[in-house]
Amino acid sequence: MLELLSPLSAGVNLALVLLSVVTSALSAAAGIGGGTLLIIAMAQVMPATALIPVHGMVQLGSNGGRAAMTWRHVRRDIVAAFLPGVIVGALVAAWLLIRLPYGVLELCIAAFVLYSCWGPGLPQRAVGRTGTVVAGAVTTLLSSLVGASGPMVASFIKLGMSERLPRVATFATCMTLQHMTKAFIFGFAGFVFRDWLWLMLAMVAAGFAGTWLGLRLLHRVTDHRFDFFFKWALTLLALRLIWLGAERLLGLG
Repeated sequence: MLELLSPLSAGVNLALVLLSVVTSALSAAAGIGGGTLLIIAMAQVMPATALIPVHGMVQLGSNGGRAAMTWRHVRRDIVAAFLPGVIVGALVAAWLLIRLPYGVLELCIAAFVLYSCWGPGLPQRAVGRTGTVVAGAVTTLLSSLVGASGPMVASFIKLGMSERLPRVATFATCMTLQHMTKAFIFGFAGFVFRDWLWLMLAMVAAGFAGTWLGLRLLHRVTDHRFDFFFKWALTLLALRLIWLGAERLLGLG
């Protein structure tokens, strides 16, 4: 049955399903990290043409489940401002579907993440309605081109709120909207989702289990410890993106 999930081998399919549990738990507990870890692992075993659309659909299920479980804590004002940007970014991505030179986008995302964690605070207008619309558009475009824009979205949301549950819930909702657009973008581009459907469904189901486990851990972590872990999780992911971007930019990867 595992062999029927996708064109990959049974062992690889099983490993990806189990990894979906772990990464969803990480995202639910830390608020960030699971999607980036998952796409890095998937990139080792999946063809490049399938990587971003399959990852997007799996993340749609994972973030959608997390948003549903934490809907009472969602900052609806931020989501409402984020949505128009998502639509604009998706339309531009569907029109372009091109990449900057390998590595450039990863380095840009990493720079933004490191600045948000360790640099001086952004002016208040950056987290206002206009700034949120711009963030939605830019990160949706990046998500369609490089797959994992989670660190950038999380960095932006981190600037607008301090409490962990609203942060996790709002991040999950914004990412759900963003990943939802990929079904249209890559369907328009001709990607055949049917070949990977069963693997995506299995990983989404596993992601629900991981989200439940991660949320149990989230409630046991104090605000101080969560903020410390959140900042360092973002920093480590940014350093990983710098390494990955430099490899690609120099043609070493």
